Amino acid sequence: MTPFACSVHTHATCCDGKSTLAEMAAAAFAAGVQYFGVSCHSHTPIDLDVGYVLPADMTAYREEVLAFRAEYAGRMEVLLGLEWDSQSDVTPDGFDYWIGSAHYQRQNGKPYAADWGEEAFTACRDEAFGGDALAVAEGYFREVSRVAAMKPTILGHMDLITKFNAGNRFFDETSPRYKKAALEALHAADPTSTLLEINTGGMARGYRDAPYPALFLLKEWRAMGGRIILSSDSHSTDTILYGYGDSIALARAAGFDKTTILTLNGPAECRI
Repeated sequence: MTPFACSVHTHATCCDGKSTLAEMAAAAFAAGVQYFGVSCHSHTPIDLDVGYVLPADMTAYREEVLAFRAEYAGRMEVLLGLEWDSQSDVTPDGFDYWIGSAHYQRQNGKPYAADWGEEAFTACRDEAFGGDALAVAEGYFREVSRVAAMKPTILGHMDLITKFNAGNRFFDETSPRYKKAALEALHAADPTSTLLEINTGGMARGYRDAPYPALFLLKEWRAMGGRIILSSDSHSTDTILYGYGDSIALARAAGFDKTTILTLNGPAECRI
């Protein structure tokens, strides 16, 4: 059992992925993955999400994933997952696991995306927070706290707000205000129920040179007794295990010597 045996944060063309479910499953199997999870984005009522999320009725999605489970039985376990967004209007119940993520924060009734680039960030800063960039981050982490308190199986890319912040472009990630907000969000998670993912999705798409989350958050999570899971947040067949070596190095720097693998029989730990 190695960390490379598991990839459970993946997307396909039924949400915002670039490859079909069949192509993703085949790529995972070819890469030696033994525990492959499909976690397409849950439906939200947000106009920006049209074409990028599942329909509210997820029956067809469930059936398609379970068909691949039957097809790969005895060769690779296929898990039925969901990346549930904080603005979603559907329930994450009834899945093998769910990833709790915040992609938006809602201010004055308007949703502002955390990962749609400079225009989205500056609009949130200027329209909702009077030009205070750190307040944008604080608002985002309040949303993360809300998701974390729901005890998701996995807390997804919890500092996604830093996606476009290379070189502290918008706000200072070493600021006491920033760290306080991020740590409060982390403390809302239950380390006995939730796994914190080390996510390389931003790296795979060229936005970052390191995985989420920041080292100080991983160190605090370890101090809390929390467990981690590696993920590539893959949207295409060539990124099923993207950057796992970088994630292992980051996990070790935070003091972890194990990661978690999700199986149909529950979580299992393996050494990194």
